Amino acid sequence: MKRYWIAFASVIFIGFLVLGWAGFRIYQEKPPIPATVETPEGAVLIKPGEITEGQNIWQSLGGMELGSVWGHGSYVAPDWTADWLHRECMFILDAWAQRDHSKTYAELSGEEKAMYRDRLSTLMRKNTYDIQTGKLIIDPIRAEAFQANVNHFSRVFSEGRSEYAIPTGALTDREKLRQLCAFFFWTSWAASTDRPDDEVTYTSNWPHEELVNNRPTADAVVWTGVSIILLLAGIGAMVWYHASRDSLPHTIPQSDPLFNLEQTPSQRATLKYFIVVTVLLFVQIVVGVITAHYGVEGNGFYGIPLSKWLPYVVTRTWHIQIGIFWIATAWLAAGLYIAPGISGKEMKGQLLGVNILFGALLLVVAGSLTGELLSVRQKLTGDAWFYFGHQGYEYIDLGRVWQIALTIGLVLWVYLIGRNILTAIRRNDEHKSLLALFLIAAVAIGGFYMAGLMWGEHTHLSIAEYWRWWVVHLWVEGFFEVFATVVIIFMLARLNLIRVKTANVAIILSSTVYLSGGIIGTLHHLYFSGTPVPVLALGAVFSALEVVPLVLAGFEAWENIKLSRASEWVQKYKWPIYFFIAVAFWNMIGAGLFGFMINPPIALYYMQGLNTTPVHGHAALFGVYGMLGIGLMLFCLRLMWVQSEWKEGLLKTSFWSLNAGLMAMVAGSLLPVGLIQTWASVKYGYWYARSAEFLYSPTVQPIKWARIFGDTIFSLGVVTLVIFVLGLLFGYSLKKKNVQHV
Repeated sequence: MKRYWIAFASVIFIGFLVLGWAGFRIYQEKPPIPATVETPEGAVLIKPGEITEGQNIWQSLGGMELGSVWGHGSYVAPDWTADWLHRECMFILDAWAQRDHSKTYAELSGEEKAMYRDRLSTLMRKNTYDIQTGKLIIDPIRAEAFQANVNHFSRVFSEGRSEYAIPTGALTDREKLRQLCAFFFWTSWAASTDRPDDEVTYTSNWPHEELVNNRPTADAVVWTGVSIILLLAGIGAMVWYHASRDSLPHTIPQSDPLFNLEQTPSQRATLKYFIVVTVLLFVQIVVGVITAHYGVEGNGFYGIPLSKWLPYVVTRTWHIQIGIFWIATAWLAAGLYIAPGISGKEMKGQLLGVNILFGALLLVVAGSLTGELLSVRQKLTGDAWFYFGHQGYEYIDLGRVWQIALTIGLVLWVYLIGRNILTAIRRNDEHKSLLALFLIAAVAIGGFYMAGLMWGEHTHLSIAEYWRWWVVHLWVEGFFEVFATVVIIFMLARLNLIRVKTANVAIILSSTVYLSGGIIGTLHHLYFSGTPVPVLALGAVFSALEVVPLVLAGFEAWENIKLSRASEWVQKYKWPIYFFIAVAFWNMIGAGLFGFMINPPIALYYMQGLNTTPVHGHAALFGVYGMLGIGLMLFCLRLMWVQSEWKEGLLKTSFWSLNAGLMAMVAGSLLPVGLIQTWASVKYGYWYARSAEFLYSPTVQPIKWARIFGDTIFSLGVVTLVIFVLGLLFGYSLKKKNVQHV
């Protein structure tokens, strides 16, 4: 095993060395925030601190859950960067045309339009920021455009706009509205202004906007090609390796090795975690249905003005946060359940720790969701929005106090799990390598969430984005996946369905291959977030390598199918194993196919923040991590009722409804809308693909409505799962003979 561990350690060390270097470059080369924005005559448009204050106001309103900035965020409202930029450009072009020809820009001849576009591009792309004084000097015509945009966006947020799902009175304070607009202006300025001594903007020419000559860079095209070549090479190498492996038969036990398993007090205590998982899953789907409906009816829900009480930004925040909560809870509870099985005993204080952690979980969930609602409705004064309300960063929306509380909870979880693993490692048996990786993954889960504490209230957006993706990508997509894989293999090994020796090699090798692309691949989220070109190159290459191990997901699925049919007693574990099969399928489709669809730079240049993103998001987050959470939960519940027979009709309905509904949701609505948007983004510009005029067009609206079909089937799967799990408590999910209680 030594050489496998050396390879694993090398990948970790080199990966974080490169990721740290990239972060250092981002700190050095992030877009500057001007102290003031002035005209040549000295008129001050933006005063010191207003851009940062505007960023905070945007965060407190929901930030990335209400439209997007630099392409990151939600999809109903516009991308504020692209929208501001296009409106500013059109104001200037119309002003010039009116002054010179008494016409609008649209009424000019093609030759005249070309002349004005060239003039506009020169004006907008010239970098007039003075690093010595901190002043940004802009042309008087841009000052006029700034005021026109302030008037427009102030009306949007104060009077509301249903196409954006923004209710009346979202923000009414005049000073705050102007500061919010100052932030939008800055994001647009960074996206249309060349870096010093370069011909590429701070956001690598994103968004696509022909009026200022924002087109894909040579780097985006070249590194896309390189990433595809490396992907094909990696797939070839992986298939070659898999074909060279010896597949030795394994003797399956004649009876369930865990049939006489006795539950410890702490194991029984994890049952309440799984009850919370099902309740949160149900609530997530309810707010998800409302959120999806806002996309077709603005502020209403079948005519009910629901946004008066639950605005879109709140339901979308809750939909994402609750999803993370229930998935993480399922995984963490599975770890707590198997901990005594790892050490072979109930350790002192384990039950108390499990119960304290459960109380902390309820506090964080209830406190953060309430704080997010109060923040969006502007009920929190001063800095309370940051500490108790809504941080505004997608997936890490919860306030800093709740974030710290969750971090403390994770540290406690690592302690409760880790001491059991260390006890088992000291036995120095054949499980040692598997347990060592288990411990590493557990510590990483507790540690990498702390990356979310690396930014503060006034941190530069590019820096906050860098650390945010440490959490979203490395915490969730990286080490949580390693942890979950270890848990599955450990459970299957406990059932003697796989060899421990084979499992040791497989898990270390697969983790090494996955993390070799996954760590540095974090940078593919940061192509256009005010980051330098090396970030784009590294992100493109290594995000392609992330896909390589996923191409063999079909082999994993087939192996699990064979396990489910291995012996008659294994049939009682059929549905947990089937959910693991679904994980393999969605890993290949959601994470692999749909992930690579948007990951290459040239693809993401046009697709970032379009409905192609939730295609990947839903298929990967629920398809992989959600299905995995459900599978782990059912495996633990199966062991809690190991001597009882289940009525499996509800589970069968749930499994097929969840998978069929998810596929219909993605393929029948989200993907078609995303591809149509991509066409519009390529042909007309990113601003148009995100505009209300396009998204509410007669072509797009029926496709958005078609999502009801998939959502309904999917919801049926959730409801039947909830009924089944609750039925275990009350007995109606169990066959009457030999009923066993936890």
